[in-house]
Amino acid sequence: MEPIILWFLLILGLSLLIIIMRNLPFKEFLFGYLLTSYFSIIIGVFVVEEEMLHYPSKLLGKHFDSSLLFEYLLFPVVCLYFYRTTYYSSHIGILLQATIYTSALTAVEIAFEKYTSLIEYHTWTGVHTFFSVLSFMIFIRVLIQLLRSQPT
Repeated sequence: MEPIILWFLLILGLSLLIIIMRNLPFKEFLFGYLLTSYFSIIIGVFVVEEEMLHYPSKLLGKHFDSSLLFEYLLFPVVCLYFYRTTYYSSHIGILLQATIYTSALTAVEIAFEKYTSLIEYHTWTGVHTFFSVLSFMIFIRVLIQLLRSQPT
């Protein structure tokens, strides 16, 4: 079942990437995508190397301990959609949407941990996921906003 889920997530992620690429100015898209990928892979490798969690089933990069599908595709795409949907939001709206996006990602991760062999928690928990993703999404949102406010 895990390979089917992983292929579905790959196709979904690529489809959503193409859509968001067309809906954001290229500079914001590129900066947001690369920045999110860069930081998420560093954090992901650290978490896996510290044996906080483990990815037994992988589609891409079987020689890597971290989840390349999540860190290079799915999470950056979710962050870009979060950025796009909060483009004109107030601070409260940004925080509310960040909480909604983070809750959805955390719920999916917890379900994958409980019902599949896609992820195994060791010392990591859903609470860690929630707060790390929430703070990371807001951090990336602020950085892209700063880029957006800079003259070209």
